[in-house]
Amino acid sequence: MNYRFVFVILSILLVMPAQSAAIRDRDFWILVDTREKVLSVLEGNSVRRTYREIAIGRAGTTLNKTSGDNKTPLGDFRLVRIAPSTTFHRFFGIDYPTVAHAERGLRTATISGEEYTAILQALKAKAIPPQETPLGGYIGIHGVGAGDLSVHRNFNWTQGCIALTNQQIDDLSKWVYLGMRVVIR
Repeated sequence: MNYRFVFVILSILLVMPAQSAAIRDRDFWILVDTREKVLSVLEGNSVRRTYREIAIGRAGTTLNKTSGDNKTPLGDFRLVRIAPSTTFHRFFGIDYPTVAHAERGLRTATISGEEYTAILQALKAKAIPPQETPLGGYIGIHGVGAGDLSVHRNFNWTQGCIALTNQQIDDLSKWVYLGMRVVIR
């Protein structure tokens, strides 16, 4: 047995998780400024990376998102899904709807008591909340994929997500991790 080879492989495997843990331990988070159309990666209060000319939902933003309204939900979220290859190049899903969205949905009778309970249970278990309720779902940060960059640069075109160019989302992928805080304002 080649012990040197085994040692090298083990060293690589041990270093990789340590680097990811180092990023998480440094308190990185994402701020999406929907008015300025800027997504920033912050470490504490220090901006580490900025991506300009992002796109949001074609109908703007809202605190009270509903399915099919083409609006980007505002709030404080966590990343719950990292998909490295999708129609939109990469997709980083957030935990929408949150407790606050579910509470507003219940108060306005947009969702039922059962749907509200299912959302709360999923969030408590740190799982992806139900995505098929009247509040909508499948919200995240993604690339353009094979889409038209001129459309991306000139219009808000998503159904509620935050979109970056494929190059920007590739760069952002170096910073993201499950559980990362995402603030959309």
